[in-house]
Amino acid sequence: MSSGIPLGILDLVPISSGSTATEALHNSIDLARQAERLGYTRYWYAEHHLNPGVAGTSPAVVLALTAAATSTIRIGSGAVQLGHRTALSTVEEFGLVDALHPGRLDLGLGRSGGRPPGAPAAPVPGATPVIDGRAPNGLRIPPRFSFAHLLGSPRVALQRKLLLLPGAESQPYGEQIDDVLDLLAGTYRSADGIEAHVVPGEGADIQVWILGSSGGESAEAAGRNGLRFAANYHVSPGTVLEAAEGYRAAFQPSEALDEPYLTVSADVVVAEDEETARELATGYGLWVRSIRTAEGAIPFPTPDEARAHTWSEADRALVRDRTKTQFVGSPGSVADQLTQLQEATGADELLITTITHDHKDRVRSYELLAEEWRKR
Repeated sequence: MSSGIPLGILDLVPISSGSTATEALHNSIDLARQAERLGYTRYWYAEHHLNPGVAGTSPAVVLALTAAATSTIRIGSGAVQLGHRTALSTVEEFGLVDALHPGRLDLGLGRSGGRPPGAPAAPVPGATPVIDGRAPNGLRIPPRFSFAHLLGSPRVALQRKLLLLPGAESQPYGEQIDDVLDLLAGTYRSADGIEAHVVPGEGADIQVWILGSSGGESAEAAGRNGLRFAANYHVSPGTVLEAAEGYRAAFQPSEALDEPYLTVSADVVVAEDEETARELATGYGLWVRSIRTAEGAIPFPTPDEARAHTWSEADRALVRDRTKTQFVGSPGSVADQLTQLQEATGADELLITTITHDHKDRVRSYELLAEEWRKR
């Protein structure tokens, strides 16, 4: 890969229209093998539930399958949803995978899972100004998108009900992170002094990351604990600068890191030319709409299926920030946009997520990007 900024991959295990979850899983494992060959630094799986078009319901399970099919690339979660998990179950699952594939795991932790958002982030002194929807270097920063309607959705409430045991309440996020770190380090003690030791898991060489979409609780927790942080430009492009700056402002050195370490995600489609790339990306807006209406991600449509949708202005407004910040085009133009994202955020790495209807086009997109990035 490039001698400068490494590229990683974030995979949602998308199911294409007319396809199956089985095919999607085979495709993702194949893509991980290709990513290893192409020189990508890490390969992460997202966690999503009750989505007809996404098969990535359990990162640890898919990671175990992928670890057996690869040998050198780092693999991880982007992210485990702590809203319906315990610190112990998370460390146990990743400890099991690490026991057979030591030194390759990234444990990415997220707040999601239907819990309400944390407190709004306080402005960071000297924050990067955004003027007319652009960062100083020209990176598009759209208005902040509100996820409030999703949190109030009956479907999201059902998901939370099915994921949590009756009467259960999520542990505060910051406490969960502390418990995960203590269990991994072997320093966990209960309030009355009882020790807990996770075997396998304790002492594992696992990198812990925090994923976040704003400069709030996630960015603060990552910084306070001296952990690596992933800012989600592909989920919430309007708050990526806030997330990066909030993390750095909160950062305190730790045994894991002397300085902040940041990766930033981006939605990308690359083809040999602009026209082909635009055609491959045609289904993206309709797919994002299905997520943001809380119906759940639909199977990724063909271009013709996407063009058959009748768009209302409300639909367009719902997805505009995502469609306008997807990097679509030739290898050179997309690499230029990724460089712009890296420069605006100061990212140490970039995390690429690409979805196309046909698997071969997705593999080719990553291949073309890797070839171009090596020249930079």
